[in-house]
Amino acid sequence: MSEHHHEHHQPVQAVRAEALESILIEKGLLSADRVDDIITMFNERVGPMNGARVVARAWVDGEFRQRLLDDATEAIKEFDFENADVQKLVVVENAPNVHNAVVCTLCSCYPWSMLGLPPRWYKDPAYRSRIVREPRKVLSEFGLDLDEDIDIRVWDSSSEVRYMVLPERPAGTESMSEEELIALVTRDSRVGVARLEAVS
Repeated sequence: MSEHHHEHHQPVQAVRAEALESILIEKGLLSADRVDDIITMFNERVGPMNGARVVARAWVDGEFRQRLLDDATEAIKEFDFENADVQKLVVVENAPNVHNAVVCTLCSCYPWSMLGLPPRWYKDPAYRSRIVREPRKVLSEFGLDLDEDIDIRVWDSSSEVRYMVLPERPAGTESMSEEELIALVTRDSRVGVARLEAVS
């Protein structure tokens, strides 16, 4: 499932995005710098940091964690995130005997404002079809080998509902502050194709 397998052709979505960008710039509705700013905002600042802050808060605040699992759309409002329109957000929690993974089988729906821009493999038809049929095998290809007694649940995002995984808090982080925990949270752990390693 590595990204370089599909470098030889440009996905239809990428061509469409470039065409739209060109038209908007040509008509003077957007500047190239503004496009770059928007991409940077979602990819580096807004998404990855937002989602990591939510996870870290859930790890240290049991009451918030419960509200997040009950109604994530409502729970994240208290953060007052910039551009955090995620329609309906559902957060699913990993546990020692349960592992969750997220996909969008129809296209590539993804909570940008919580995770940043979707990685190329997330949009790949191979991932989108295989993670549902053979999740244990696909996760193994990502380097995540799960014991047979772990229940794997795959959640299918849509235009109405976006999913994010609440990964297990890594062992060895008991004395870490919320700010320190934020730095440990990876995008892939929130999509469910990775687990967070224990901190020594």
